[in-house]
Amino acid sequence: MQNGYEFNSLEFIAAGGAVSMAVAMILLVMSVASWYLIVTRSFQVWRLRDAFKVYANKFWTAPNLAIAVKQDSATALARLAKQAIAAAEHHQLYATKNAAESVSQDEFIARAMNRNIAEESAQMEDGLTILASIGSVSPFVGLFGTVWGIYHALASISQSGQATLDKVAGPVGEALIMTALGLAVAIPAVLAYNALVRSNRVLVGEIEHFAYELHTLLTTGVVLNVKHEPADLAKSRSQVKEGIHAVEVPA
Repeated sequence: MQNGYEFNSLEFIAAGGAVSMAVAMILLVMSVASWYLIVTRSFQVWRLRDAFKVYANKFWTAPNLAIAVKQDSATALARLAKQAIAAAEHHQLYATKNAAESVSQDEFIARAMNRNIAEESAQMEDGLTILASIGSVSPFVGLFGTVWGIYHALASISQSGQATLDKVAGPVGEALIMTALGLAVAIPAVLAYNALVRSNRVLVGEIEHFAYELHTLLTTGVVLNVKHEPADLAKSRSQVKEGIHAVEVPA
């Protein structure tokens, strides 16, 4: 019975003409694109979390700032550190020439960091717009297929002259499969979109936390002493303080 129902469903889609087949193909493409984005973006978030943790640990345990920034890493934290140090170096070289009109080093470095964080945040959101669009549009695509299928089913029943329940329930029920397909595409896409947005916010929060600590180091020369911090983080900060007594921007 189950195999016969599935066969009738496929037969109904094929009998719906070019419109029904086009709707089915659109839903199939949406489903493939959705799961591709879900898998690739989830793997990227997992990889970035580990990369952030490794880079931050190596950065704060380096003997000095010059060695810390020379780590071979392609993470957002590495790009942020290089951008911030480049901004500090630029301010030291050129701000003294026009000290009356130049901004403070604190503000100049903060602007460079904010711009970098905005760029990294936008880059991490690649693909999420497509995923959100699939989640919001696919139910309506499936509903359109349902309406079109019911129209053809009722037209066929009208031509046959038989409007009994057993003649109506089958075609109409099969037409509703389009709505089910649309929901099957939309639900994973919406859930994955919300989860990925939450993960990106956590990653951006880690970048901003790292930026705040680095900004404090570049502007004051020492790392911020945070009370009630974890033991491993306190140990890393202690090593940084022992190795970096003043900020020396690498040439």
